[in-house]
Amino acid sequence: MTRVKNVPNIEPVPDQDQPQRRPQALMLAFLGEYVLGRRVCVSSGSVIDVLGRAGVSEHATRSTLTRMVGHELLRRQPLGRRMYFGLTERSIRILEEGAERIWQTGAVNQDWDGTWTLLGFSLPGSWQRERHDLRSQLGWAGFGPLQGGLWIAPGAPEVSGIVAGLGLTTQVRVFRATADQVTDVDRLVRDTWDLAGLAVRYEDFLERWDGSPPADPLAAKLGLVTDWLQIIRRDPRLPVRHLPPDWPAVRAQDLFHRLARGLNAGARTVAEKVLDTIPDE
Repeated sequence: MTRVKNVPNIEPVPDQDQPQRRPQALMLAFLGEYVLGRRVCVSSGSVIDVLGRAGVSEHATRSTLTRMVGHELLRRQPLGRRMYFGLTERSIRILEEGAERIWQTGAVNQDWDGTWTLLGFSLPGSWQRERHDLRSQLGWAGFGPLQGGLWIAPGAPEVSGIVAGLGLTTQVRVFRATADQVTDVDRLVRDTWDLAGLAVRYEDFLERWDGSPPADPLAAKLGLVTDWLQIIRRDPRLPVRHLPPDWPAVRAQDLFHRLARGLNAGARTVAEKVLDTIPDE
């Protein structure tokens, strides 16, 4: 069992330029970086320490742990008077998907093969909740509204789980297609997705992180990963050749990877000293 060692506690300094990060988003970043794949459970005390460095209060951390247990994202494993928390099948799946998006898929789509996924749906007027849920999940999956009940996304995103999970299999039709020469793809992209809003989020990331990171490498790494994932999860990964020149996601992704490489060693050293873990049973 790894015990907590004596490490100076670096108090977080409030920064008005920093975004408001949800405690659960920081928690997931922490779990993905330092718990996923290790088959360990981590004590509540060390989680409070780690998130405290990132500006989260003890009360908020404890509330987040309780809420995540209730949502089957964590499970409790007591040992003596201490309480430890381990991953569940659900959280492992979510964290693995997040890790793939961050470190493999990325935000810059330079190898698009020219194919699109078209999804059409027709729902009764009284199905307002179902329509809202479908549109929300399609947006997270990278789709944009082409016209009416027809949505479009680059490439071949997996949508069968979304459709089946909402019980809309008989109301949805999915096709794979390519655009004819008569279609102005640049204009299609501009009309279907909010490019200006997406660009602003990347510009904000560049402005926030293009400088000296915070003194605590562990807090900096968690903040960096959290901010980056929150942006790219809302990015449909549109083909770069159909985006405006000097698309800011290219510079933002380069900055993210450069900062992550620079913070890795220091953050891991602090984490190894702070974390109190036991084997996951």
